[in-house]
Amino acid sequence: MSIGALDQVHRAKLARNSLWVCFLLLGSVSMGWVPRIPEIKDAIGLSNGAFGFVLLGSTFGSITGAQLSGRFMHTYGSQRTIFVGVFIMPAGLAGMGLATNALTLFLTLYTMGFGYALIDMCYNYQGTVVEKILGRRHMSSFHAMWSTGAFLTTVVGGLITRHVSPRDNLIAIAVVALIAYLIAAYYLLPRTIDGHKGDEEHEAKIPLFGKGVMPLWLLGVGLLSSLVGEGAASDWGAILLRDEMGYEKGVYASAFASFALAMIVSRFLGDRALDHFGPARLVQLGGYLGGAIWGIAMLIAIPMSDTYPIPALVIVNIGFIAAGLGIGPMFPAFILAASKTPGIAPAVAISRVGVIGIAGFFFGPTVTGIIAQYTNLSIGMIYPVAMLILTGYLSRGIKKVTP
Repeated sequence: MSIGALDQVHRAKLARNSLWVCFLLLGSVSMGWVPRIPEIKDAIGLSNGAFGFVLLGSTFGSITGAQLSGRFMHTYGSQRTIFVGVFIMPAGLAGMGLATNALTLFLTLYTMGFGYALIDMCYNYQGTVVEKILGRRHMSSFHAMWSTGAFLTTVVGGLITRHVSPRDNLIAIAVVALIAYLIAAYYLLPRTIDGHKGDEEHEAKIPLFGKGVMPLWLLGVGLLSSLVGEGAASDWGAILLRDEMGYEKGVYASAFASFALAMIVSRFLGDRALDHFGPARLVQLGGYLGGAIWGIAMLIAIPMSDTYPIPALVIVNIGFIAAGLGIGPMFPAFILAASKTPGIAPAVAISRVGVIGIAGFFFGPTVTGIIAQYTNLSIGMIYPVAMLILTGYLSRGIKKVTP
């Protein structure tokens, strides 16, 4: 092996270790406000429908960030793009803690969504390059660290809700994350190794529609369907347990905590599972089984929560666990498939699928909120369950790219 190749392997190992930290931070920051959602929603005086519309801020921000990330990566390299994003996302989170009205919350959600998508697409692209250089799967474990960060933030956030205000909580997360982000990003792959040297900008331009990009649309819609469920579990899980089932502060955070813990397990096992079942089969099983169990659990638990609160709490959390186990490997599977799309640069393919798919993480909760406004949240949660089952069907998009 040449000296240059040895250096690439060494840098890839450093980047792999750094990406574990980076994804941990990304999960912590993006989910940092989850335990405080009911308080922020009530403090501003938002109905379920109004809150759902405010969540569109993160949707628009994420679409913008994902759309621009491919062009930025090709022009400046993924590492430099990350250095920009790590300032934007924590600023949005801190701003959410300071928001006093719907417009301010909308704008700060936009900021966080933009920074999140910019960073997320770059991290995922770096992950595909690391896998290629080292010759083994790591993508699912990277996303397991995301889920670990989300879980820890949710648990700690739920425990301190009685003692720390949402403002102080979110500002503290933002400051610590910014410092850690900057340190971790230093060890990621530079553009001389990640495949972007600034001289291939034309490859970043692909049509929105056409035969050549149809595989990306199939993957993107499949990813969107899975992320609708993930977004609903994070943004509405606590409100479901509080408003529909009557659980108090601290307890109602258990829904997303159960979901996140299940995702941690499935993603740490995901690299082996992807090899054993294949990406398409694994997504199919997760969509069908995870969605069905999640829906049935809520159907049983919500009506019985008034009479049997403890069994109902156990049952509803079993549903969130099933959803987490099913959704866990989906993002890595769709992103890896996108990076292998024939005839399209991997960073561009990942960004395009991200534009379509990541919007589901933010837009899905908005649709759930609209349905809840005109019916109730119990009915609104049918939407993410149905979308998760749809993901199982759309796993055929992965099969077309990675047979």
